[in-house]
Amino acid sequence: MVEYASSNPVSVTPLSSNAVETKPSGGGGRRFPSIRVTTEFDSDTSVFFHKVSCKLLDSIAKIKLCFQNDNRGHLSDPQLSITSKHLSCHYDLTEHNALLNGSFEISPGLQLTAAHDVKAQLGEVTMVADLAPACKLELTSPLPSVGLPKATLRFPFGELSVEENEEEEEGDVVPKLSLSGIFKGQLLNGICNAQYRDDNLNLRYSYKDQHTTFIPSISLPSNALSFAFKRRFGPSDKLSYLYNFDTSYWSAVYKHTVGKEYKVKAGYDSEVRLGWASMWIGDEDGKAKTAPMKMKMQLMVQVPQDDIRSSALMFRVKKRWDI
Repeated sequence: MVEYASSNPVSVTPLSSNAVETKPSGGGGRRFPSIRVTTEFDSDTSVFFHKVSCKLLDSIAKIKLCFQNDNRGHLSDPQLSITSKHLSCHYDLTEHNALLNGSFEISPGLQLTAAHDVKAQLGEVTMVADLAPACKLELTSPLPSVGLPKATLRFPFGELSVEENEEEEEGDVVPKLSLSGIFKGQLLNGICNAQYRDDNLNLRYSYKDQHTTFIPSISLPSNALSFAFKRRFGPSDKLSYLYNFDTSYWSAVYKHTVGKEYKVKAGYDSEVRLGWASMWIGDEDGKAKTAPMKMKMQLMVQVPQDDIRSSALMFRVKKRWDI
């Protein structure tokens, strides 16, 4: 119910110009690449997640090692990745498998991207062409190629996609073209959004002013109706409410912030019959570098409505070191 902040590390601040740099005799100064270490712990899973990364060749490439360990010290899911502007390789040390990604500009306004799974021998190739200002045509084809490529036209008011799928009719597999799209536009003081996919149409209208946000939506042909309501009582307090008419499920969240470094939330979800409260130390949506002491923490209490005695206290800590 609470989204944790992204754990992607950020760039390291270079050494201060006042720092003293020692030089070996007989040659120029040697500069070693800075190393970033990020560690996270989630009490819900009792697992530590570690990232060790550094930039090489004046930031031309970046190497990163990720792994996990439990409270008994057992390591798991080690992954090594090397990324650059046009090429990247993610290697799973346990599965002995590599995922390769590449991106190249063939000519101005024409770009090619490709992805390949070495172990599964599967991949995907995408070509994007600029047709006009804010208009692009995207063709995506799997490798090995099966049928026609997926075509997507993106324009200022949405996008339209045509894709070939296989459907079974009277025991035979027949290829058919499917259509999907997203259209949006300004209506009165809000934005109207229509999304069509798999013979389902979702209509949503979003109205927003300085203090209030109101978002009703309906799905056709199921006629599933819901609405979201948000009310801001000041720069530090906000209430959010969501109700689904077809299931009668509802949820509410109240948020109070103190600057950018402290945030308190409390809410209830009727679908899982659970009340909860959490406190963030450090910007919830920010990164560890901007937090005091480069450390972020979240404390959370969950109280099941049907069994209060099984209430749980959980916490999550993220710390970054620059070496």
